[in-house]
Amino acid sequence: MRIVTAIFLSVVLNISILHAQDSTVTVEKKVIALSDVVIRSHFDYKVLIHQIINDTTFYKAFRNLRVLNYESLNSILMYGKKDRITASLNSKTRQIRKDGCRTMEVLEEQVAGDFYNANHDYNYITAELYASLFFTKGKICNESNIVKGITFDPGSKQGTEKHKEQLKMLFFNPGKKIPAIPFIGNKLDLYDESAASKYDYKLDAKDYKGKYCYTFSIVPKSSLWFFRKSGIVVDEMTTYFDAATLEVLYRKYTLSYHAGVYSFDVDMEVEMTRIQDLLVPAIIRYKGEWNVIFKKKEKGAFTASLFNFRKE
Repeated sequence: MRIVTAIFLSVVLNISILHAQDSTVTVEKKVIALSDVVIRSHFDYKVLIHQIINDTTFYKAFRNLRVLNYESLNSILMYGKKDRITASLNSKTRQIRKDGCRTMEVLEEQVAGDFYNANHDYNYITAELYASLFFTKGKICNESNIVKGITFDPGSKQGTEKHKEQLKMLFFNPGKKIPAIPFIGNKLDLYDESAASKYDYKLDAKDYKGKYCYTFSIVPKSSLWFFRKSGIVVDEMTTYFDAATLEVLYRKYTLSYHAGVYSFDVDMEVEMTRIQDLLVPAIIRYKGEWNVIFKKKEKGAFTASLFNFRKE
């Protein structure tokens, strides 16, 4: 019993010391906790935080896929009652980039349940959205991996096309406002002034697969009252940035919202790798449940594993 008590007190003491070492600074009207490791690095944290908030390397990594040859293992699972799998797709695809154009070959495919309809179209919005991100139909030419000047405009689209645009914003710009989503578009913005009163921000430094990284985490304040928590959509977002290049190497984020006409629970995770001078996503994991009034409720999960990257 004494040993257990001693261990418990040691853990509590260590946690208290760690919290005591954190210092807080105000950057762009947000109070941000800095770990002792960051403070001792003597890095200009204001410049670092500004670059983190305005990061484009995450989206750039996905744009890089447009100019590369690569293969992908794709797994999509759709769930019904009691979390039983009602439909699925497992496939291996290859993207071919040649003469400034890209096409995709399906090397293997196993389908179960009602994944496709009679016209071989997707029966599920989740699958259709996945396809819009990672599958290529026909030949697409004259693309680049430039991100400057690229904007998303879901408000100008209708139906599934609008949902695709919103999902892309959710993927590529997590923590930024997404227009045209009823009731919650503004609540996704983690960097505006109102968010500062709802979230805790922390900058730390950790190892990630042998690389020294800065980590930037955002979580809701534990002191929020119930009605204040009702305005929370992002439950957690943690990003690992390469300390040498400030490129995103890893990101995970959890989102949830529950209302009468619109609700969802989403977990996403992205791991990056490098092909020569280009950063690219290597593993993308998603698990989510969407429920929109007048539409069929969906619960699905997918994993994309990308490999064999080659330049044209």
